[in-house]
Amino acid sequence: MPAASPADEPDAVMPGDAVEVGRIVDAWGIKGWVRVQPHSPDPQALFSSKRWYLRPGAGPRRPGDRPLPPLLRITEARRHGAEVVAGLRDVDDRSAAEALRGARIFVARSSFPTAAADEYYWVDLIGLAVVNRAGDALGEVVGLIDNGAHAVLRVQPPAPTDGERPAERLIPFVAAHVDAVDRDAQRIVVDWGLDY
Repeated sequence: MPAASPADEPDAVMPGDAVEVGRIVDAWGIKGWVRVQPHSPDPQALFSSKRWYLRPGAGPRRPGDRPLPPLLRITEARRHGAEVVAGLRDVDDRSAAEALRGARIFVARSSFPTAAADEYYWVDLIGLAVVNRAGDALGEVVGLIDNGAHAVLRVQPPAPTDGERPAERLIPFVAAHVDAVDRDAQRIVVDWGLDY
């Protein structure tokens, strides 16, 4: 009887709460390890799970490329400068690791480490409504920027009735401007004026 492939395993199906956390940039060494560029300066989500789910990257696949496995089982992962290097079960040589180049890595959100009080994963802030202390709607968080000192919320204002959408607001994600993050209410309250 042939051995089951990773795609036949029940946990090879991408979980519904999967979050993209990085990208495989290349092989590392000769024993099947890979170099990963994390999407966050703190790659704890990559370390929190021993199962990484894969999807193809943006580039075209070349004829002769090996099929991308849907799931990688991680034997070891550690920081290497700004990147992460990882050993993978059933990936035993450099050629097999190179075949994974460009793959996007997803991890189940439920496997992320628990954030401390007043700490948030960026993925949990995206989509939240932003209102100021007066209750004025400032828009919705569409992304964040890390400027080195702190994160900055990218807030897209609501579309006005005339159809011309105003530019994004950039609001520093610091205590001086952020009064409260209420994930249950899907809202962030900030000290920020409509005319800023």
